[in-house]
Amino acid sequence: MNNYKLTIQYDGGRYKGWQRLGDGDNTIQGKIENVLTELAGEKIEIIGSGRTDAGVHAFAQIANFKMRKHATEDEVMQYLNRYLPNDISVVDVTFVHDRFHARYNAKDKTYLYKIWNEPYTHPFMRKYSMHVEEKLDIEKMRKASQHFLGKHDFTSYSNAKSKKKSMVREIYSLEIKKNAGFIEIKVRGNGFLYNMVRKIVGTLIEVGLGEKDATAIPSILESKERIQTGRMADAEGLYLEKVGF
Repeated sequence: MNNYKLTIQYDGGRYKGWQRLGDGDNTIQGKIENVLTELAGEKIEIIGSGRTDAGVHAFAQIANFKMRKHATEDEVMQYLNRYLPNDISVVDVTFVHDRFHARYNAKDKTYLYKIWNEPYTHPFMRKYSMHVEEKLDIEKMRKASQHFLGKHDFTSYSNAKSKKKSMVREIYSLEIKKNAGFIEIKVRGNGFLYNMVRKIVGTLIEVGLGEKDATAIPSILESKERIQTGRMADAEGLYLEKVGF
């Protein structure tokens, strides 16, 4: 069996997320698997490093798949890009050892969130950022972000349905920068729960608007009550930027 590692970029705007929901569904995983199945002549299942939500984008999602048929890296890449929709691109294909697993071998992930912080809309980025009209206090947001660093139980900051698995995650860094009308929030951690990044950004927005005090964040984390977190940032502003191995 040949094991291939894929680096994938996609505009998630018209998809129901990464994870396949059923045969013929409108997901990133489903679209790629359908094309690979045609190439391989057998049913192919790909393993992603993580599951991005509906509407979320990726600069560098990592996945792997195995197939019996031997095809070169270039052949796989060319075939995928020929038959995939033009809002999904495979930018790299690499042979990897048999034990490589895109999800289990991932050590950290970096997400980027874009906020357009002007009183008018951005015609070209309205599908790729969240519009917040009121001026955000970026210094307050930076101070608030420090409360998320380190290892915490993020139950309050997730909409994960299962409570059987550990909700403890570690945030290594959280940076907030201004860039030509945008506020860019970059968060890196060892893993993220369902909706976790969007809920963290939602809290930071509330702090930036003066609707919530940063000192409330530790008690929200300790409460493990999802109702305490308030707003959740829109999906279209979120990008999976990088996966570390």
